Amino acid sequence: MGPDEIHPWVLRELVDEVAKPLSIIFEKLWQSGEVPTDWKRGKITPIFKMGKKEDLGNYRPVSLTSVPSSIMEQTVSKFADDTKLCGVVDTLEGGDAIQRDLDRLERWACANCMKFNKAKCKVLHMGRCNPKHNYRLGREWIESSPEVKDLGVLVDEKFNIRWQGVLAAQKANCILGCIKRGVTSRLREVILPLYSTLVRLHLEYCIELWGPQYKKDMELLE
Repeated sequence: MGPDEIHPWVLRELVDEVAKPLSIIFEKLWQSGEVPTDWKRGKITPIFKMGKKEDLGNYRPVSLTSVPSSIMEQTVSKFADDTKLCGVVDTLEGGDAIQRDLDRLERWACANCMKFNKAKCKVLHMGRCNPKHNYRLGREWIESSPEVKDLGVLVDEKFNIRWQGVLAAQKANCILGCIKRGVTSRLREVILPLYSTLVRLHLEYCIELWGPQYKKDMELLE
């Protein structure tokens, strides 16, 4: 148990009763940008691994924190791992507004003891008349890129997602080659399940977003 003395079993058994109150608490904390002090505390417990119990090096320290805190941390981590910030920038004020939002995100991350991987942060300038301002996250300038991957889908500055089909076809062909080299049988009942399980998912991933519109792209996938 963590410092709040609430056992995970209690929350698991009362999940239907506590889910709604916890979601309200999480929402209020998110809006305020603050976390209760007790949620930042941890109880360090030594866990024995192997060897002689007299040797302190055979113990692994484990930090037990509040269970609601851990749940919120996992939720926020998923958000922070795939955060997007966008806005219309056709004037200098628009660029300043985005910079203020970036500064707010950086303060929020610091206040919650989290850190953005700034090496993976990219700026995608979209539109013909985009002034392409420079932005920073904290003290580091964010590198601009002509294309980015969003949830596995490649998008460029012209919002052209045709290259996603090319990448999907390459990946599918690579897997088909592995099947051809590793499976001697060519029977339909053997190949079809392998294709459906290993290949088709790459061709259909987010197809609603990047589905081919031109004949040559359709032929490439076929």
